[in-house]
Amino acid sequence: MKKILLFAAIFSGAVNAATLSVGNNLELLVVDGKEVKSGRFSHAESVELSEGEHQVVVRFDGEVKRGSKKVIYTTRPYLFDVNMTSQDAEITLPRLTTESQAKAYFARDPQWTLETATGSTTLLSAVELIGDGLGAYSDIPALVAEYNKKNGIIIENGTPVDLQKTVVEVDDKTGKVQITGDALTQLKLWYNKASQEEKKTFKIWMAEHDFS
Repeated sequence: MKKILLFAAIFSGAVNAATLSVGNNLELLVVDGKEVKSGRFSHAESVELSEGEHQVVVRFDGEVKRGSKKVIYTTRPYLFDVNMTSQDAEITLPRLTTESQAKAYFARDPQWTLETATGSTTLLSAVELIGDGLGAYSDIPALVAEYNKKNGIIIENGTPVDLQKTVVEVDDKTGKVQITGDALTQLKLWYNKASQEEKKTFKIWMAEHDFS
């Protein structure tokens, strides 16, 4: 497949940017909540990213053998938190050539690896995104947005922020939960978790009270 190097506006002008790419038969779908556009007949396989944490969504979508025939095998999307440095890096999987091999590999816990240009490797902790109903994967950015909403994650200045980790502290010994963080962070968490109707009601409530 022809590689596509994407310089999307959200990534342009990044300081100390490096290229994140994906290996053979992998497709780059969403980065920091934004869809990565692919070509008409080819996958998006690389993008320029600034140093720091990024939320990346990838899937396996490639040609494998089924007996003497060749078929396309596609997985569900997998979500990662990738820590980019100034070095180019690539998300990789072991080489999968047959459909039975691919099915068996993804039926268990698949091992995704981030490999830098200097050869260092890091195992990535992946979350398999599971949609509901027909067309569940027709809008993957929406699927990612729903996952982030449920898990208290927002994308702020191009960086994923886990608000639940920021405002909720659990004592390892007693298991006691303590709400921490400033009021603004707590507001972001609860607003992010709210439904559209709840957000609308909250905005009306704010408009009725003079906080200026």
